[in-house]
Amino acid sequence: QPPAFGFLFDVDGVLVRGSQPLPAARRAFRRLADGGGRLRVPVVFLTNAGNCLRSAKARELSQALGLQVSPEQVILSHSPLQLFSQFHQRCMLVAGQGPVEENAQNLGFKHVVTVEALRKAYPLLDMVDHSRRPKELPPPTTGFPTIEGVILFGEPVRWETSLQLITDVLLSNGNPGAELQDVPYPHLPILACNMDLLWMAEAKMPRFGHGTFLLCLENIYKKVTGRELKYEALIGKPSPVTYHYAQYLIQQQAEKQGWKAPIRRLYAVGDNPMSDVYGANLYNSYLKSAQQNQAQPGVKRSPQAASPQPEVSLELRNDCQNSVESCESILVCTGVYRHNGDVPKKTEAHPVETVFHGHRDFCFDPSLVEASHIVQDVDDAVQLAFKKENWS
Repeated sequence: QPPAFGFLFDVDGVLVRGSQPLPAARRAFRRLADGGGRLRVPVVFLTNAGNCLRSAKARELSQALGLQVSPEQVILSHSPLQLFSQFHQRCMLVAGQGPVEENAQNLGFKHVVTVEALRKAYPLLDMVDHSRRPKELPPPTTGFPTIEGVILFGEPVRWETSLQLITDVLLSNGNPGAELQDVPYPHLPILACNMDLLWMAEAKMPRFGHGTFLLCLENIYKKVTGRELKYEALIGKPSPVTYHYAQYLIQQQAEKQGWKAPIRRLYAVGDNPMSDVYGANLYNSYLKSAQQNQAQPGVKRSPQAASPQPEVSLELRNDCQNSVESCESILVCTGVYRHNGDVPKKTEAHPVETVFHGHRDFCFDPSLVEASHIVQDVDDAVQLAFKKENWS
């Protein structure tokens, strides 16, 4: 029988820890693949990582899992930005690390400026590190383009430089070399990817994620201006636009393989209650409301997300068939979330989060961080889904 379900796998803390693959990951993918190494079920790797190319992440996963992963199966935190075509012709400041220019160009952005290029053009802006301060007054900068928006790909290396220069761009309406006049509000559009406060690498304790950087930027901007920093879009988990894009890729895979049965159910496997579980549950609530309101062609704005998301971007141009009925969250104990004691026999057991680690613009609803199922590792997650689907 062709599969009527698909998997959305988080990467860090589920399949790997830093550069090291988790043993359960290879076991899980031996179940998912046939004798020729081809997947028997559609799979998307849904990660909030964004400081690399999709092709590079696909190669990493191929090596870690022992089977061929294509870039089309990988969703990085910034992948849905290719839908935001209304910004593709603007001059955008890009912040993060890794191949930020190449990522922006691959997503469709035609004119990008890096924080490093901005720093070199205006060396007097970056003054925290004494060793980087210019020894002599530089000549005036000429011919530098006016910046028309900001893309925050992921956590940068030098936070003080990025925080200062991004704030300068917002306060100056894209002309950071000019003398400060009235502060514009609303400020230039900001597209932010990856809201994770914390993530799990080889260290015993979680590490700061891009969500921590966003928290710093938001608080600095408010402290300086007295106003709230606004986002044109927040993408990456737990944003519904990211899950809708993942659904689209799952259905594309099924069509490419010639599987005729419509995909009805998604299983989202993750280790972070505040991004993986919250996002899957939020998308599941969207799917349920969409079923009740078939007349709405696009993705409706979620009531939990205060930040506006452009409706046209969420519609995916109506390319997506609306066959998917549910998105169940499966929480594993190999990453950010660690269950106290043994994994409960009842799969309905819920994690208790006393502190909200989610982003400011996503209201805290305790039910959204309650996983549909809690299992020890990703291999158990695959077995659980197979059992629910009566899949050998």
